[in-house]
Amino acid sequence: MNATGKPNSLEELWMPFTPNKHFKQEPRLFVAAEGVYLKNHRGDTLLDGSSGLYCIPAGHGRREIADAVHRQLLELDFSPPFQFGHPLQFEVARRIAAMTPGDLDYVFFTNSGSEAVDSAMKMALQFHRANGQPQRTRFVCREKAYHGVNFGGTSLSGMVRNRETFGPLLAGISHIRHTRPPEHKFVMGQADTGADLADDLQRHVDLYGADTIAAVFIEPVAGSIGILPPPKGYLQRIREICDRHGILLVFDEVITGFGRLGENFAAQALGVTPDLMTLAKAITNGVIPMGAVVVADRIYKTVTEAGPAKGIEFLHGYTWSGNPAACAASLAALDIYEKEGLFARAKAMAPHFLQQMASMREFGIVTDTRGIGLLGAVDLEPVDGKFGVRGYEILQDLFNNGLLARITGDTLILAPQFVCEQRHIDEMFDKMRAAIRRSMNRPQLKAVG
Repeated sequence: MNATGKPNSLEELWMPFTPNKHFKQEPRLFVAAEGVYLKNHRGDTLLDGSSGLYCIPAGHGRREIADAVHRQLLELDFSPPFQFGHPLQFEVARRIAAMTPGDLDYVFFTNSGSEAVDSAMKMALQFHRANGQPQRTRFVCREKAYHGVNFGGTSLSGMVRNRETFGPLLAGISHIRHTRPPEHKFVMGQADTGADLADDLQRHVDLYGADTIAAVFIEPVAGSIGILPPPKGYLQRIREICDRHGILLVFDEVITGFGRLGENFAAQALGVTPDLMTLAKAITNGVIPMGAVVVADRIYKTVTEAGPAKGIEFLHGYTWSGNPAACAASLAALDIYEKEGLFARAKAMAPHFLQQMASMREFGIVTDTRGIGLLGAVDLEPVDGKFGVRGYEILQDLFNNGLLARITGDTLILAPQFVCEQRHIDEMFDKMRAAIRRSMNRPQLKAVG
């Protein structure tokens, strides 16, 4: 039912990343949420096993955030971000800069992770131009990577299905191998071997020329494809190659940022400082769209000092960059994270979570388990070689049996909220095990195709 009390029409909405025709035959709607639970349109309660979409670590319905946004909307609902500012955007920038590693001290606001990635691409290009190297226009990224859905991020991404219907995309982008070779199956955390996969970057340098490459984009932990942790030493070697050849290193921390690996950012948890970081999702505890790019001092200063004394240095931005309500939500979320020690709580909860994830290999149709921090994934054997059939069936089964999980193809992903207790973790896995058993025993699924 909608706000007028009349039944919803589902027809007019074109839904993102959703099988629209089937959804409208068998809809899955949420109508309320509080803490670690959601309520669907049938009145059933579901445990949130994916933090919404990796974005709500502090739990649903946080009154502190809602009240902060309400007050801000009444005081200042909008401030033009071009040529003008408002106090909250400077305070959020200060707070984030204080959390980041190294000299990542300057923050540029966007409205999503996708926008942050495209903004970072432009920043890298302009930095090299201002630095007297305008020929550095090439980007390197990885197979199986996800960097959002805008044209730049889609071009960077290495998830084939996300790219294949959109033509050639942007030129000058190449991909190195991903970090989950077959020998790493069922390894939890960072594998001891595989750092040499980073040498792919050196081969691209040798092939294209170091002075043509602007930046390397990397998710510290590849998220959307199904949680691919980096091998030990891999990111360090990537950093060394970038430094040796004057290439910028960009970490896409849209999923890993704000405590998911038990530290402020994956950069700190994994011991490598990039030159730029893209952020979003948990920056507001997921309640209002907001993203950011955080850059090293030299990048900001090189670009701004190369510009005119009173002119615009970086011709880029968005209508809602640093929107007052989004900034109010972000400040309230950052306060909650700090006051409740949620990042430390996530770190303490991770060992039990990963132990449970590893135990999923008990099922014959499980072909891999992996995880790091509060991110974990289970790969399932496809049905008759048909990609995604089993995964979509289990997605629906879990919805009908009390668990929200993330599904990519035939991979089940869990990303618990930091406010979870151990009993919630156990409940997630109990429900996942039951869904896998039903999938294995369901005759109509066995007969698909």
